[in-house]
Amino acid sequence: MVAPRIIWKGAISFGLVHVPVALYPASREDDIDFDWLDKRSMDPVGYQRINKRTGKTITKENIVKGVKQEDGDYVLISDEEIKAAYPQTTQTIAIEAFVQASEIPFLFLEKPFYLEPLGKAGKVYALLREAMVADGSIGIARLVMHNKQHLAALIPTGPALMLNTLRWADEIRPWNELSFPKEGKAEVKDAELKMARQLIGDMKAKWQADDYADEFKTAIRALIGQKAKAGETKRVTPLEPTGEEGAASNVVDLSDLLRRSLSGGKTGKAKKSA
Repeated sequence: MVAPRIIWKGAISFGLVHVPVALYPASREDDIDFDWLDKRSMDPVGYQRINKRTGKTITKENIVKGVKQEDGDYVLISDEEIKAAYPQTTQTIAIEAFVQASEIPFLFLEKPFYLEPLGKAGKVYALLREAMVADGSIGIARLVMHNKQHLAALIPTGPALMLNTLRWADEIRPWNELSFPKEGKAEVKDAELKMARQLIGDMKAKWQADDYADEFKTAIRALIGQKAKAGETKRVTPLEPTGEEGAASNVVDLSDLLRRSLSGGKTGKAKKSA
């Protein structure tokens, strides 16, 4: 199994305390990976950058980001301009509030990540994790990743602090766009409700993630295995892989920063309200 790769480095901002961390994906795509092949030569088929008007391929250096305006013109924005627009938050997971996990509806949850402490950040990392566990709360934070600002929940899970990106409120479609039965028991008979609750009770179980598996994926893998065993394979020349690297950082005195944070040097919503 391939080890997870760091996809972001920065720090959790907690009062005046900064906890250097590395962000790793906490989920993995385990779908069947169908590659595109040229059936005439069995060569791999890739995704090319094509100029839609000329039909010619272009290099990465000649591609710029553009946002289309109502009149059809485009505003061009460089990566440097995007980073400059968020100079204080690009490499920071800025906690704005602590809330109860039950207050966040499931439909807001997007994608989970692990946060690993870097350098000498282990002690303050553990302190933040244990304080959140003791209080029964999770942190609501902002961060910029891949040129996009995200809202996220910072969640203590076992020995780890996890970051689960959240959908913004305006990304959730209102339910009044669709037709639903009215809330309440007006359209439900008592006898039907009693039987439905009995059926639910009979099907209750303790949640165990390992009890559930992707049966479709298993069936397709079995089919692939059968075809491979029968010799129904084609030789394809593999492409060369590429990789990425990053750097680490340290922390400062924890006790002093905690005292200063409690005495008034707060960030996020607390600072705004002051």
